[in-house]
Amino acid sequence: MAAPISNAAVSEYHATGSHLARGFFDAAEIDLLRRSAKEDNELDKRSFGRADGEGGVVRLSLWNHPGDGIYGMFARCERMVRSCEALLGGEVYHYHSKMILKDAKVGGAWAWHQDYGYWYQNGVLTPNLVSVFVAVDRCTRENGCLQVIRNSHLCGRINHVLTGDQAGADRERVEELLKRPAQFPLDYVLMEPGDALFFHSNLLHRSDQNTSDHPRWAMICCYNAKSNDPYKESHHPRYTPLSVVPDAAILQAGVKRFADSGDVAWLEDTRDSSAQSLLKGERPA
Repeated sequence: MAAPISNAAVSEYHATGSHLARGFFDAAEIDLLRRSAKEDNELDKRSFGRADGEGGVVRLSLWNHPGDGIYGMFARCERMVRSCEALLGGEVYHYHSKMILKDAKVGGAWAWHQDYGYWYQNGVLTPNLVSVFVAVDRCTRENGCLQVIRNSHLCGRINHVLTGDQAGADRERVEELLKRPAQFPLDYVLMEPGDALFFHSNLLHRSDQNTSDHPRWAMICCYNAKSNDPYKESHHPRYTPLSVVPDAAILQAGVKRFADSGDVAWLEDTRDSSAQSLLKGERPA
């Protein structure tokens, strides 16, 4: 069983904007998550699509507070929470989670964006948030693995504009970063099931459409520092104490793996505040 990330991993995260923890969840844990998600009718029913501006559609299910079933056990387990606390420098709370359902042949792309490019509009004053991308399926270039621009978190928040149904980072600025690969390398993050990528809320990232015969499902858990409590209400929560569970709770939840379907605080197809303002013809500052 993996431990919380090391001091060296924390240093890498702050220097480059991310850390890839190989085998962060073991085969039994990730197999349980995969089977639970893919057999969960409620998860499927709650999913909605986002046009990618390239002719494809990304499906996702989104929720705020983690429950007591398998999804909640992943988000609340000690190794996950303690890792995020090490990265953010103190107590964290669950900001939201989502399951990205990038199915074979039809899964759409995500435009270049920063998570803080969205969350800034929610009253979060600093980018001291972290996202954890947990690979449920293998992530390859063919099925639309995550791409990141290493070190781009050092650029600060970049303006976002609407691309399809997605708010994407200012394309001109992204192109200029990509012209400097020595300073801002482009990485294709190839992952095996159970790997976890911890990445900074200002790290630029995207993914291509899934052109393969294989699905690319992933769960992304997002955490905010307690000290970064938003100053106003939004569709994602302000500070809410997180009840941490032992790592063993993941497999113990297997006997009731669909419990989350009843107690997850599902979010409907509502865009982040930044995207809502873009749809009204406004631009984030």
